[in-house]
Amino acid sequence: MLSLTVNTPKPFLSTPFLPNHLHPHPHPPPLNPLKPPKPLSVSALILPSSSPSPKSSSRLILPNSSSSPSQNQQVQVYQPFRPPASPLPPRYRTLDTNARLEILTNRLGRWFEYSSLIPSLISEGFTSSLLEDITGMASIEQNLLVVAGQVRDSLIEVTDPETVSYFDGPGSPEILYELRILNTEHRASAAKFIIKFGFEPKATEELARSMKDYTRRYGERGFEYFDGDSPGDCLAYMYYRQAHEHKSAISPEFSKYALERALEVVETERAREIVLADIEGKDKVVGEAELEVETYVKVPVVRMVFGEVAESSNVVVFPVCKAEGREIEVEEAPWECGMVGEFGVVQAEKGWNRWVVLPGWLPVVGLNRGGVAVAFPRAKGVLPWKDKKKQDRNEELLVVADRGRKEVESEDSFYLVLSGGNGSGDEVLKVERGATLKEMGVEMSLGTVVLVVRPPRDDMEDQIGDDEWD
Repeated sequence: MLSLTVNTPKPFLSTPFLPNHLHPHPHPPPLNPLKPPKPLSVSALILPSSSPSPKSSSRLILPNSSSSPSQNQQVQVYQPFRPPASPLPPRYRTLDTNARLEILTNRLGRWFEYSSLIPSLISEGFTSSLLEDITGMASIEQNLLVVAGQVRDSLIEVTDPETVSYFDGPGSPEILYELRILNTEHRASAAKFIIKFGFEPKATEELARSMKDYTRRYGERGFEYFDGDSPGDCLAYMYYRQAHEHKSAISPEFSKYALERALEVVETERAREIVLADIEGKDKVVGEAELEVETYVKVPVVRMVFGEVAESSNVVVFPVCKAEGREIEVEEAPWECGMVGEFGVVQAEKGWNRWVVLPGWLPVVGLNRGGVAVAFPRAKGVLPWKDKKKQDRNEELLVVADRGRKEVESEDSFYLVLSGGNGSGDEVLKVERGATLKEMGVEMSLGTVVLVVRPPRDDMEDQIGDDEWD
C-alpha cells in the first residue's frame, strides 16, 4: 500500500507584472481576513491489475471515510470503454474511407460483404447520391444490396449454412430482396423452395406475395384446402384463384394455364386433389361437397396492405358514410355507382363527398348496387366480438354492407343495425349477429355486412424498416 499526503499551501499572489518593490504603499489588509485553509490529507490505495501484462492499467480505490481501513468498501471508479461490435467483416474494419470507397467502386469481394460498407459510409455523413457520384453505384442498387444483406443475415439465424451459401452468388441480391416482406420463418421455407425450383427474381416476387397474401384470403373459395405454411401451396392457391377469376369465355386458356402452374408447385396432397378436380372439369373437391364461401365465413375481416389497391387488377368503389351520421347517411348514400368506358371513369347516380376504392375481393366484387362503406373512428364496441390487441380496438374500421339485403334471414350472418339508446336519440351504428337480432325480435336491418376492413399498418414485426434514399 502506498499512502499519499497532500498539503495545500497558503494562498499567495505572485506575478512578474507586479513585483513587490514597485509597490511602496501596499493596500491595507481587509478588515475580516479569511483564515488560511487547513492542510488536507488524502489517502489512497493503488492496486496493480491482476493481469500479468505490464501494460495493464491500475485501479484507484478510495476508502470510505465513515469506516475503518479494514472495512473500506472498494469502488471501481474507472470502467474501460468497450465499443459495440462492428457490423463490418473483419477484413474491412481497419480500412480507411478511401479504401472502402474503392471497394464499392470496383465491387471487390462478395456482394454481402461490401454491401455492409454502405450503411457505415452513410453513418459518416455520405448520402446515397454522393455515393452514386463517387462509386457509380445507383441509389436503387444501394438499397437493394442493403435490404438483401439484412434478409441474408436473418436466414443465418434460422436455416442451415448450405441454404445460405446458395445465395452468395452475384445474382442473389435481387432474389433475396423480394423476401423482405416475409417474416423470418417464412423466409427460411421460401428460400428452400426457391432452391428446389431454381426461381428467378420475378418468380420469387410471386412466391413472396402469395405467402403474404394467403392469410388475408380467409373465407375465399378453396382456402382451407391449401396449407399456409407451405410455400408451394400458397403459390398454388394464388394460381388457383387466378384460374377462377378468368374462368369465363373471355380467357379460358389462361384459366387452364393457371391451374397447370398450380399443379406444378403444389406440395400437399389435399391441395393437389382440388387442383386436379378443377383441371378435369369436376369443379369440386374429391370426396367432399362443393365448397361455398358462405358456408364457412359470414363476414371476412381483412387488413389492407400499403400499395395493395395500386397492384390490384380489379377494384371496386363505394360511397363512405360516417358512423356519426347513423341511418340517415346510410340511406342517403348513392345506391348505384360503377366504372364505365375504356378509362374506368367512376359514375354515380348522384353526388357524394366521400368515396373509397378497395381491391376486387370476392365478397364485394359483385356488389354493384346498394353497397356502402361505413367508417368508424374506433373499432371498440362496433363488432360483436372482442379484439385481443388493444391497438386493434383503438384503430379505425371500415364496414361494407349490402343495403339490398336488409332482412334478417340467417342466424350466422352479420347485419348493420342501429343499437342502444332506448329511444333517447343516442343510438349508434354497430354490427350484430343474426342470432342476437332474432332473439330480440328484430326482422329488418340497415344492410347485411359482407366485409370488415382494417387499415394498413407499418409497425409489423415481420417487415424491414424502410431507409430513406434520395
